[in-house]
Amino acid sequence: MIKMLKKERQIKLKEILNRNPLFTDRELSEKLKVSIQTVRLDRLELKIPEVRERTKSAASAYARLKSVNEGEVIGELLELELDHYALSVLKTSEEMALQRSQIIRGHYIFAQANSLAVAVINAQGVLTGSTNLRFHKTVQVGDKIKALAKVIKKEQRRYLIEVTTHRGDELVFNGDFVMFAQLEG
Repeated sequence: MIKMLKKERQIKLKEILNRNPLFTDRELSEKLKVSIQTVRLDRLELKIPEVRERTKSAASAYARLKSVNEGEVIGELLELELDHYALSVLKTSEEMALQRSQIIRGHYIFAQANSLAVAVINAQGVLTGSTNLRFHKTVQVGDKIKALAKVIKKEQRRYLIEVTTHRGDELVFNGDFVMFAQLEG
């Protein structure tokens, strides 16, 4: 088995944390197949804070919400840059699943994506105009799924938002959302 070089490992570490900043050092060590101490040393060298600090920065994302309230975002909002992008993670549970198969019902995955498409827009009121979406893989009870909403185009009150949802490295859902910001007043 060929060992990963330090630079390659650190690049991979950054990629993993970009996809899900809530991984613990233990989870990172399992993914990178190195010791927890090696992960800690790499994080220190790269100036990446520990998971507690990364979680605190997620809390500040809620403070920037304009179009919805904190409880209206499905999943945990991790990052938000209004009119640019938003990131959330959803830990699936048995209540979300079909009882016979333990597969998560699609409307929960859609709800996470749609609420993120609303949250990313810098306006008091936002409506969904239309969607074009595709489910790629099933999601099981206990899976953590991460959704990323990106503003692709903005023309006056009309926004095109692209949302992709991953379980680890696997794409499970993607959609294009046409959203409308309501006029103020």
